[in-house]
Amino acid sequence: MALADHVHAPLPGLVDDDRVSGSGGAEFGAAGVTGLRLRRQQFFRLADVVGLGSDDFRLGLLDESGPRSVERDLHVRLLRRRAGLATKRAIDIVGAALALFVLFPLLSIAAVAVRLTTPGPIVYSQLRIGLHGRPFRIYKFRTLYADRCDESGLIQAVPGDDRITPVGRLLRRTNIDELPQLWNVLKGDMSLVGPRPHAIGMHAGGMVYEDLVLAYPLRHLVRPGITGLAQLHGYRGPTMDPIRARMRIVCDLEYIRRFSIFLDLKIIVLTVWRELRGGTGG
Repeated sequence: MALADHVHAPLPGLVDDDRVSGSGGAEFGAAGVTGLRLRRQQFFRLADVVGLGSDDFRLGLLDESGPRSVERDLHVRLLRRRAGLATKRAIDIVGAALALFVLFPLLSIAAVAVRLTTPGPIVYSQLRIGLHGRPFRIYKFRTLYADRCDESGLIQAVPGDDRITPVGRLLRRTNIDELPQLWNVLKGDMSLVGPRPHAIGMHAGGMVYEDLVLAYPLRHLVRPGITGLAQLHGYRGPTMDPIRARMRIVCDLEYIRRFSIFLDLKIIVLTVWRELRGGTGG
């Protein structure tokens, strides 16, 4: 399936095709329909930019005005929303502290289970790329056998991976292994919501992510998050498929473009609801 097919496929919260055309548009009025069409056009523009890779640059097919225009637009939008970003940070601190307090019994049980079932540390850390491209150490419950952990984070776990411990499978399936990242949120390395932090030099589609998507660094304009728009739409896990890997970046940049406190709260609520219904981990 081509990138265009993914973009035109239904993505709730990103492109409201049904509300733009047909009888659904009547409930919004002319101004509402115009706004939705504009949002749809802007989304497709992001998808066009994310579709540009290093091969396009080498072949002389790259028009740099597109990526630069998107970069300027995202910078301007974030500058205009400085108050919202400050509020977002306050919500991160309060939300992470509250979550750590409420989830302390669950965290304790997970820690004991990891410690008693396999030798090695309870929590492990890896270097990830954070805000403005600065590296930081991300924390997770250890789900792999200690002697088979990949400190670089470049070797991605796949379904049926024999490096994963029995307890680790449960932790990954329920996403409990990600909960130590609440400490990263308190430290200011991460946010509750944002693009997921990637390992340094991460590969996608058989090449370095930044070669596959030249606009890749733009996702670092905001703090990485525990959850995000891409994960909400199912773009998570291994990045071998170049189309799905590009769609992750489309979602990340769309999140930055549309950032608001309401959108963050919506993503948090939907994430919690999905986890309570059975989780989306692997």
